[in-house]
Amino acid sequence: MTARSEESQDGSAQTNERFTSFSEFYPYYLSEHRNPTCRSLHYMGSSIGLGVLLFALTSGNFQYIPLALVSGYAFAWVGHFFFEHNRPATFRYPLWSFIGDWVMLKDFLLGRINKKLPRT
Repeated sequence: MTARSEESQDGSAQTNERFTSFSEFYPYYLSEHRNPTCRSLHYMGSSIGLGVLLFALTSGNFQYIPLALVSGYAFAWVGHFFFEHNRPATFRYPLWSFIGDWVMLKDFLLGRINKKLPRT
């Protein structure tokens, strides 16, 4: 079942139904990341978070693991609140949004992101 969306007062798409698969969710996720600065902040936050996680795991300093999550989300939320002007999908779809961050980063690194972004 595909989720329908309609625009809210803040310009973000609001879904009326639950998504039944990540393949249904990902186009919605990308529609919430049209602003290139927002996407760049996501990429930076994910990269820093991954770096912190790798440091924590390889050094045995496991107390830094929460910092990996905080750094990733902090950058992303700044992008949403100040550049995209919408509410992060994480608040409604936490797991799929987390996966979406990594898929979007992968698509960016492979040069596929502009082909997948919805047209405005």
